[in-house]
Amino acid sequence: MTVLFGTTVTLRPVTALDIPRLTEILAQPEVARWWPGYDAERTRREFLEAPDVTAFTVTVVGDLIGSAQYHEEPSDDYRHASIDVFLDPAWHGKRLGSDSVRALARHLLYERGHHRLAIDPPAANAKAIRAYRRVGFKPIGTARHYSRDGDGQWKDALLMDLLKQDLQ
Repeated sequence: MTVLFGTTVTLRPVTALDIPRLTEILAQPEVARWWPGYDAERTRREFLEAPDVTAFTVTVVGDLIGSAQYHEEPSDDYRHASIDVFLDPAWHGKRLGSDSVRALARHLLYERGHHRLAIDPPAANAKAIRAYRRVGFKPIGTARHYSRDGDGQWKDALLMDLLKQDLQ
């Protein structure tokens, strides 16, 4: 079982017991705005059972406050990992998102052997973009009409990446 440590956060693999709490966090309006449509079944499917996603809980002193996950591109010619993270809004503004992303990035770069990481936050999610910039992610472009929001409207995403030498 891989457990990752940030300065304040601990990331551990998601278990079935975590699904109700993760679903509760995903249902909060400030999170659901960016992660729409999650019920317990979808949370279980995407955070516990998806064969191509490795999902962790984000905890602070034992309290489950969110999730961080990654997907790896296995092709040798395109090898990289894509990551995602969400936190309970009660924990926003404490730099725990950056701490979580940094812990996951170190794991992917130094233990999993990736040279590049990607993340694709909604272009309007300024808080997330600031957190990713703190870790060293750099904008590389905008993907127009990238995904649908909770109202079914298409939204743009800011494509960002981080090379090993960019990690802060």
